[in-house]
Order: sequence, then structure tokens, then C-alpha cells
Amino acid sequence: MGQITRATAGMLVAWCLLCPCSALGDGKKQFRVCADPENLPFSNRQLEGFENKIADVLARELGASPSYIWWGQRRGFIRNTMNATLKEGRCDVVIGVPAGYDLVRTTTPYYRSSYVFVYPKGKGLQITSLDDPVLKKIRIGVHLLGDDYTNPPPVHELAKRGVVDNVIGFDTFYSRQNPPGTIIDAVASGKIDAAIVWGPAAGYFVAHQRVPLVVVPIPSGKGDLPFAFDISVGVRRGDDALRARVEKAIGRRRAEISKILKDYGVPLLDRRVDAK
Repeated sequence: MGQITRATAGMLVAWCLLCPCSALGDGKKQFRVCADPENLPFSNRQLEGFENKIADVLARELGASPSYIWWGQRRGFIRNTMNATLKEGRCDVVIGVPAGYDLVRTTTPYYRSSYVFVYPKGKGLQITSLDDPVLKKIRIGVHLLGDDYTNPPPVHELAKRGVVDNVIGFDTFYSRQNPPGTIIDAVASGKIDAAIVWGPAAGYFVAHQRVPLVVVPIPSGKGDLPFAFDISVGVRRGDDALRARVEKAIGRRRAEISKILKDYGVPLLDRRVDAK
């Protein structure tokens, strides 16, 4: 799952590919995954995202084969996948959701990341806080989330600090004409001076740029909304047996999952000890 906030999780409509199959525990042993078909570095229909790779790892550990229900990760995502009206259109797990997300049962978190600043290296910027006065003077790119353009937490906090007129929005309705890395391309090309991006997306696309870019986690100040989030696997509510099996699979394959995250450039933070 891509951009993360409480509102962001709620917005989590592209077209849907239904994959009739049996759930884990039935005879056919399918690990049915809800995923976005065009949302690198998280997932895509070509199975190139890190969540696709993690799904493969978990499915192998469970002795199952991964299959997918595809739907754009915005408002209605869970309703149209995990809770679809037709049983054949339902999936059982979402590989990346905020820990405690109330539309699913979540496992113990398997990574923690943060929103980050992205800006060119060696161009005079050294932004480490939303309180830096330079943010009122430069062009800042942000993602606008969902069909109602709900803003992520750092953007709300910029607005509280009076940083509004120089903020430039980037659409998250991804397509060939608007690929997920557009906001990072804009930093590299100089169309904007800096961007605020969910860390896993930033790390991946920064690594694919020829222009050296800096990635800096955004700290939360006193009274700010949180910018860092624990990420879990989400399981269909009521399927406690599957959740328990997935939880154990994560524990047994944690080193392999961590390597996938690092290979994709995900900025990893220490997980909170009280995360559930």
C-alpha cells in the first residue's frame, strides 16, 4: 500500500481483474492478494513491486501460490477487493497497511518508515525540519491522495506553518502518462526544488535517478501529526486462522523480507516496541 495516513488508508477506481481461486486452507492452496495493478515500487500487474516479492515469500512459506485481485489503492479499495460482493472477486490479504488499520486484521508490523524530504544534493539545501524557513521560499512538490485529494500529514503541517502558495500537487491516479515516479523526476529535472514523499516510494525512485538526490526523514515536532508509520500485512476480518499463519510466516522469513525492503531502497526506521 502506497501513501500512508489515517485518511490515506481510507482512500486505499481502476479496473479490476478477478482471479477465481480458493483461499488458503482450501484444496487449491491459493494465497489471494489484494493489490494495485500500477503502483510501483509497491505492486504492479507485472509483479515487479516489493509487495509482490513479499507476497511470493509468504506464499512459499505457507505452501501456497499467490494470486491477485487488482484494484487501484484509493477510496473503496478494501470494499471492492477483500469485501467484494462476489466471493470469486475477494482476496484475503493486503501486503502493506498501517498497523491497526481498522478495516482489516493486522499482523505484527514488519517494517516502519516515514515521509521524507527529497532534494538535489549539492544545491545548497539542507532541509531537516518542516520549521526550516527556506520552505516558504522554494517550490515544494507533494502528493495529493485519493479522489478527494486528501493531503498527507506533512502537508497539513506545512499549511499550519503558512506554507501553502508554493506547494505544488502531484496526482496519484497513476497511468502510463502519469507514472508513480513523476514527483521525483520533477525534483531531478528542476521543475520543483524539493518534494515530500512517503519514504518507500521516494527511496526507490531516487535510486533510479542519474541526478544525485538527498532523502531525509521528516521528524514530527511537538503537536504535529505523525509522519512515521508501522506497516503490517492486513488480513480479512474474521479469518483469525489465516492471520496466525501469516504472522508466523513473517517471523520465519523476516530476514528475507528485510532484504527485499533494503533492495528496493525503503528507508527503514526502528519499529516501536509498543506496536501491535
